[in-house]
Amino acid sequence: MTMADETARHDTLARLAQSRAEIRRVLEPPPRIAHEESEDGPADGPQEGAFPRSRTMKLLLSGRGIGTVGAVVGGLLMARPALAFRLLRMLPTGAVARMLMIKAVAALRTKRG
Repeated sequence: MTMADETARHDTLARLAQSRAEIRRVLEPPPRIAHEESEDGPADGPQEGAFPRSRTMKLLLSGRGIGTVGAVVGGLLMARPALAFRLLRMLPTGAVARMLMIKAVAALRTKRG
């Protein structure tokens, strides 16, 4: 290798390392600020290591996420009902139905209270 080749290789590797660092900075979630416990007890908010950890699961388990999933399922039922029912057979329908019933009862209780 000539000196020019080594310099070009070094520059390329330096730019590659810089772009990897930028991508890592963009894709990694921001560091969480540690919640300190107050005199009344632990602070509200997400605790380190609490479920769910991923952004996708947090979205799906939130109120907006459930509405989004419902809209996708409704669209799938209208567009391709056979595929939707085939996918429905793969789900543990008893557990899903139980979860939906619990959510509905909890929503009714909060509206009355």
